[in-house]
Amino acid sequence: MNKTWQVHEAKNQLSEVIARALKQGPQVITRHGRKTVVVVSYAEYKALQKAQVKFSEFFRSSPLMGLELDVARNKSLPSKRID
Repeated sequence: MNKTWQVHEAKNQLSEVIARALKQGPQVITRHGRKTVVVVSYAEYKALQKAQVKFSEFFRSSPLMGLELDVARNKSLPSKRID
């Protein structure tokens, strides 16, 4: 079970926070009652990093890739001036 720790508890029991992150999963640390950080195992961190897709790869894998799309701007609409 994941536990939520207050920052002073986490500081005083850092070894326990790490042990639980390794055995039980992410450990949430709060500051002033707000969820602030999460302690995860290095293996879980690397898996999360690997799961992220680069922005350019996201567009390259689009089902629209290779299709000829009409991306011309409709100039019949009035344009707004932005200062």
